[in-house]
Amino acid sequence: MSLDPWLQNYDATCRLAQEIAENIHERNRQQRTGGNPAKINMTLRASLQKLKQSIAQLKESLLRASSTRHVMQSEADRRQNLIDDLLTREKQLNATFKGDIMEPGPSRSALFAEGDGGSHGVATNPWLMNESDDTRGLTFGEIKHQQQQIIEAQDSGLDALSAVISRQKIMGQDIGNELDEQNEIIDDLAHLVDKTDSRIRNETRRVKLVEKKSASCGMLVVIVLLLIAIVVIAVWPV
Repeated sequence: MSLDPWLQNYDATCRLAQEIAENIHERNRQQRTGGNPAKINMTLRASLQKLKQSIAQLKESLLRASSTRHVMQSEADRRQNLIDDLLTREKQLNATFKGDIMEPGPSRSALFAEGDGGSHGVATNPWLMNESDDTRGLTFGEIKHQQQQIIEAQDSGLDALSAVISRQKIMGQDIGNELDEQNEIIDDLAHLVDKTDSRIRNETRRVKLVEKKSASCGMLVVIVLLLIAIVVIAVWPV
């Protein structure tokens, strides 16, 4: 399984820092024994400049990976801690090279790296002071495998969430279609009510006209009856 390019570059930077520390130790030994450290000083200056550039490249690469979400936030934070450790170590190495501070002794992590890393053929960073318990003691390959498992689990969760959202979308579309049908039915009912109301008003006017005509006919009948009664009374013999 191939390592993450960032982890490979980080591993190479750690080895470079360890090499610089060993060269500073050798330079100091030559100074104590009266040797000429000019050549090793030139090598150290070039190595320190290369270390600075390598750390800058790690920072830039991590920034790109974080902005494009190629790594999880927790992994980005862990890598940022590793870079901070390297920056601290770089400052220490520069100060030691210039003679501002005494040469630091090997740390317990470095001793473990020499004892374990050589026997297994795996380069271990000797300055991992802020490494989490979940990854402490793991190789870079194992860390990458662990990260891939976490990403796969997250992908599965996202797939499930996507399926739920898709089902909800389909349900929303069905509800929208049903609402459209209900709105059409309501529009038809409203149109039918309007037509019915218009018919009722027309029929009401007709009834009023009939009532008026009926009242007029009744009056005529009464008048006719009165006339008949008058005529009968007039011609009836006393």
